[in-house]
Amino acid sequence: MAPVRFFNTEGPIRAEDHYAVPPLSRFDLDDLLTLIQRKYFVLHAPRQTGKTTALLALRDLLNEGAAGDFRCVYANLEVGQAGREDTGRAMRAILEAIGQEALLLGDGFPQEAGVGLLNSDGPDAVLLTLLARWQEENPKPLVLLLDEVDALVGDTLRSLLRQLRAGYDEPPEFFPRAVVLCGLRDVRLGSHPENAVTSDGRPFDLPARSLRLRDFNEAETRALLAQHTEETGQEFRPGALETVWEQTRGQPWLVNALAYEACFHERGGRDRNRAIGADDILNAREEIIERRDLHHDRLDDKLRDRCVRRVLEPLLSGGESEASEGDIEYVRDLGLIAVDDPVRIANPVYREAVPRELLWIFRFEVNLSDAWYVDADGGLDVPLLLTRFQEFVREHSEHWMGRFAYGEAAPQLLLQAYCHRVVNGGGRVEREYGPGRRTDLLLSWPRGDSWSRFVIGCQVLDGSREATERRGPEQGPEQTAAHMDLCGAEAGHLVIFDRDESRSWEEKIYRKETEAGGRPITIWGA
Repeated sequence: MAPVRFFNTEGPIRAEDHYAVPPLSRFDLDDLLTLIQRKYFVLHAPRQTGKTTALLALRDLLNEGAAGDFRCVYANLEVGQAGREDTGRAMRAILEAIGQEALLLGDGFPQEAGVGLLNSDGPDAVLLTLLARWQEENPKPLVLLLDEVDALVGDTLRSLLRQLRAGYDEPPEFFPRAVVLCGLRDVRLGSHPENAVTSDGRPFDLPARSLRLRDFNEAETRALLAQHTEETGQEFRPGALETVWEQTRGQPWLVNALAYEACFHERGGRDRNRAIGADDILNAREEIIERRDLHHDRLDDKLRDRCVRRVLEPLLSGGESEASEGDIEYVRDLGLIAVDDPVRIANPVYREAVPRELLWIFRFEVNLSDAWYVDADGGLDVPLLLTRFQEFVREHSEHWMGRFAYGEAAPQLLLQAYCHRVVNGGGRVEREYGPGRRTDLLLSWPRGDSWSRFVIGCQVLDGSREATERRGPEQGPEQTAAHMDLCGAEAGHLVIFDRDESRSWEEKIYRKETEAGGRPITIWGA
């Protein structure tokens, strides 16, 4: 029986084991090979999007003579991370990594010379000396691909970069022809905007370019999934491929993760005679988010980062952003926001996962059941849900508003947390939010073979109640009606939070029926 390939979510692609998009197809290859002729540059992208696979493919391409007669060596520098500020310890590990990779190509010089040069030249000059001598010994121009550079910190990173900077000034025949540094957009101390070197300039100011490994496009996403159908015979129903693309917008790890969950992890999906539908993909999304099984090691840690918060909090609250350009580029390289303007969450998976991560503690401490809001016919009684929500806000908002990490977005997060717990018994919540706009929720509830849909908008009182209710087409009831038309909702609601502590709850809590765009809308004060 031939081995079965699968969708990869861990480590570099192996052609014999994994479905794959050709790794170098995501670059302008002619441009990339031109840079190799005599440039040092940075390759960056979010974690687990194929950078290492691309570097390994580039190594093989260069060693096969596709762009000239080069000796290309790949090395993963993460082994130096444990050394941190101990430059000697870290550099020893880095030299060993480079030496082992060169030895695989039949070149033993770096491994033979490395330790001796470390003892004689010291950690702050050993790499400079080694690379110069290595090039002298090698008849071919050297190309060095250094992966996980952003795993290094402090003096170790500073020493590595300055040695490369010094070698760049040497004639081409005395130092590697090209060096590719793989990490975040700018190689900084710690790869973080708040740790950038500013006192004496950046330690490495030579990269001719900062290349981003792009995400899959829609055609590549479809082609990846088609490999599964071709090899197993399992079809994807109409709408399933579109759902993978719409949910991930081509982020490679998410594409693979949704497909693996639906086709390999779920018991029903392992039946190759059963086609995979859009609902299977959405259920896979729910499982991945619920397990907190995203491509970040710890999404909760990332969300507590001050740079990340400055970018994401205005998206969640609808407020004005004070994030710097460095903050935005940093969060883009985490994969949390889209690569182009305007600033927005990268895709529906993260649009759901980010607030849910911020609401994690609420879900464990508040006892709610969807059964309280299901009517005799099995439908979702949204007016009863929102009535109970008003009661909950009155009794518990003071406690909860202060516990959310993103305080400016606390009202929006509280409503989302409440609605999520209620519909988690079988329904779905879709979230729309962004800077300068309000939060909209779409609640979907199963009714036999179809779904009932309800729009719930969320605004914070700005001025008088009447002014907030009439706040233009991008806010207020008009926006609720427009969202209802777009998604075919059967009812629309608008929750308006009043955060003025001087007003009584009797003034804040109310219910009002109105109309917009020919659609009935219920406004709820909270």
